[in-house]
Amino acid sequence: MSQALKFRDLLASKKMIVAPGAIDCITGRAIDQAGFGAAYMTGAGTAMTLGYPDYGLTTMTEMVANASRIANSIGIPLISDSDTGFGNELNVFRTVQEFERAGVAAIHIEDQVFPKKCGHLDNKELVSREDFIAKIRAASAARRTKEFCIIARTDSRAVVSLDEAVERANAALAAGADVAFVEAPQTMAEIEAVPKRVKGPCLLNIVRGGKTPEIELETAERMGYAIAIVPGLLLGGIIQVCDRLLGDLKQGKFPPVSGSPGKMFARFGAAEWDERRTAFREPMKAAAE
Repeated sequence: MSQALKFRDLLASKKMIVAPGAIDCITGRAIDQAGFGAAYMTGAGTAMTLGYPDYGLTTMTEMVANASRIANSIGIPLISDSDTGFGNELNVFRTVQEFERAGVAAIHIEDQVFPKKCGHLDNKELVSREDFIAKIRAASAARRTKEFCIIARTDSRAVVSLDEAVERANAALAAGADVAFVEAPQTMAEIEAVPKRVKGPCLLNIVRGGKTPEIELETAERMGYAIAIVPGLLLGGIIQVCDRLLGDLKQGKFPPVSGSPGKMFARFGAAEWDERRTAFREPMKAAAE
């Protein structure tokens, strides 16, 4: 079964999919091994691994390359950020094909101008509704299989209004998107209103410290959300841990030993690779015969 089909089955289960954010294969495998049903490749995290802020500075090739590495290192479906689709309808068409070929299960495409900004920053700019819907139509037409999931993200709540965001979300669903992603609702009432007013499955982006209020996962599920992504959980934790460990090291302190190199490698398939060391050599007796 393809990962895209697995993701469709998760959506059909009516149980909210919780997808923590991965920035690389290490965090992707950690999410898989923790027992989550899906992972999310964060665009902000990918940009940071390349040394940039989330200002739309990464290219389609860079994003697809990271998504491909993560998707092929885990056994669960991967949802990926694909920013604005990296151009107009032609670029969106190719973007979908490249992400689908990479083994990703779902991508989201947004309605900001290119280059975009993180959805929880100020002073964002939008493309017209007509241009956005044309991109969604192109994305829907580009996929090779119906299982590949197109998520339409709108940032219009911050730029125009919640009403405009809902209208764009519904128009995107009518144009072929499978899931609507209204970015950054700003009150609990708005969070609750989105899945009531949008005519299809909805995704909630949980960004702690961002523009959306803190919400428990159980509450989001009761409100009717189909997917919750938590993009900054591991990324923020990694930065905090790095700062703490490096600060301790600068003072000559080492943390307790967390495990041997062998134990770390075991989490990345060392046992399977050890078997392959000798699996392809014939026994000496059989070779002599």
